[in-house]
Amino acid sequence: MFSTYKESDVTILLKDITGLVTPLATGERERLIQSGVHYSEMLPLEYVPSDAYLKLFFQALDLYSGKTAEAAARVAEKIRREKQGEIVLVSLARAGTPIGILIKRYLEARYDRRVFHYTISIIRGRGIDKNAMNYILARHTPDSIQFVDGWTGKGAIQRQLTAAMADYPGVSDALAVLSDPAGLARTAGTRDDFLIASSCLNSTVSGLLSRTFLRSDIIGPEDFHGAAFYREMAAEDLTYRFIDTVEAHFPETAPEPEEEPGPMDSLDEVAAVCRDFHIGDINLVKPGIGEATRVLLRRMPWKVLVRSLDDAEHLGHLYQLAAEKGVELEVYPLRNYRACGLIRSLADN
Repeated sequence: MFSTYKESDVTILLKDITGLVTPLATGERERLIQSGVHYSEMLPLEYVPSDAYLKLFFQALDLYSGKTAEAAARVAEKIRREKQGEIVLVSLARAGTPIGILIKRYLEARYDRRVFHYTISIIRGRGIDKNAMNYILARHTPDSIQFVDGWTGKGAIQRQLTAAMADYPGVSDALAVLSDPAGLARTAGTRDDFLIASSCLNSTVSGLLSRTFLRSDIIGPEDFHGAAFYREMAAEDLTYRFIDTVEAHFPETAPEPEEEPGPMDSLDEVAAVCRDFHIGDINLVKPGIGEATRVLLRRMPWKVLVRSLDDAEHLGHLYQLAAEKGVELEVYPLRNYRACGLIRSLADN
């Protein structure tokens, strides 16, 4: 095990590439991505949050730990009903990992069910880690597997997962997430675009692990996809502050399922943003609170769209990050999402 995760919480199916890859500054990495280098072939420099931003993280944790716990419980209950035999959670690193831990802890504590939990890499445009999948399937039946992530944005990872599962008969491509504003996940805690506090930070709420990495000079044909371990940031690690705080808010009784909304037009909404802001590449549009936050943390946004400039309860951390990075906030009539990050096209500069 490398990371600050406990072995009892998750088995990490990633190769330790600590010290093998030099992280790149945001501007350099963005230039390379937009020139055609795949994002998984680089690691970003980790953003060190300011004291003001960390204060907002703790406020978000206080405000939304109850809603996060309820969403995790709702997802766990759906998984329990569907998986009568063995339950094998496969979280998608790295945002899915703490969510998988919460679901595992809920099921084990409430129902005394043994739950296996692995975290593996899936990369947009490159696919799922086949060596990790083979490892899991050598130990568990295909129908026991449940994939887990944090939230949906445009559904790119769901589509990648669906394509990947064509190679694994009997393994469901159903994705379980806490927040599904895109309306694309089969199992969701809520359709509301609410703030999951873990989306506010990078490695310091993810076991001090980097984004996953895939480049042939470092990741061999028999290797798992890679990740680096930022041991030097141990003093800033808030991974279990997030997990334990949310767990403490698990509801005493199983929550009722949310009423399912009608068909959602989330992809039409993204297309409208592209049209209104003359954006030719849909990958430069990142809808949802979680995605907009990640854009501000590790990409080069030129603007962040928000439903309102007077919604500090949901968007206060975005207001703070945008102010620190000099990024314009613009009110836009978002329907399914509360925020949307627009990445700067360097070709326009």
